[in-house]
Amino acid sequence: MSAGTAYTPPFSLAYTDPMSIPPHPAKVLIADDEHLVATGMIAALDDLGFNVIGPASDGAQAIALCKSDRPDMALLDIRMPGTDGLAAAAVIFGELGIPVMMLSAYADPEYVSVGSEIGVFGYLLKPVSRDQLRVGLEVAWSRWLAHLEQDGAIEELKERLKQRKVIEQAKWIIVKRKSVEEPEAMRMLQKQSRNSRKALIDVAQSVVDSDTLLGG
Repeated sequence: MSAGTAYTPPFSLAYTDPMSIPPHPAKVLIADDEHLVATGMIAALDDLGFNVIGPASDGAQAIALCKSDRPDMALLDIRMPGTDGLAAAAVIFGELGIPVMMLSAYADPEYVSVGSEIGVFGYLLKPVSRDQLRVGLEVAWSRWLAHLEQDGAIEELKERLKQRKVIEQAKWIIVKRKSVEEPEAMRMLQKQSRNSRKALIDVAQSVVDSDTLLGG
């Protein structure tokens, strides 16, 4: 790496420019612990032209895939072992900014109420046909775009994406300089944030600035 060149992570972050968000989702994560159901949805989405990630068999795996593969939208079954769909949705949307659509075999109004508070923009009852998936994803994506346009959400998203980019850049600088794995690099950033009582973004920015100064 030449002097003065900032270290770039080996993957690009989704939508570093919020104005480039497409009018339709392209990459969709599937999470369902019922293998046959998941396989059927993957086949339907493939046929519709979507790039499918998964299937994840539980909420924890869905979160991990969202972090690594950055889908446009996550399609989650509500009832899964371990971390269920609603708990996963809270992390996937709340921390990663990825909108969620829920799947369930049960028409429970409580699910809809809770889901609307944590970033769920669509809800489909199983079994789901190909056309229902197509329409459901389009409606959920439209609702998410409308959400971004309300109350200055676009500006908030710009700032969150800007901060995420800096944190990712700092993390990979540590990976390179300390020869550690990505999760350990993130833990090091978080520990420094706690110990210094500084925001994670401020610690990350210091790492990036230091790397630039040193010609990383």
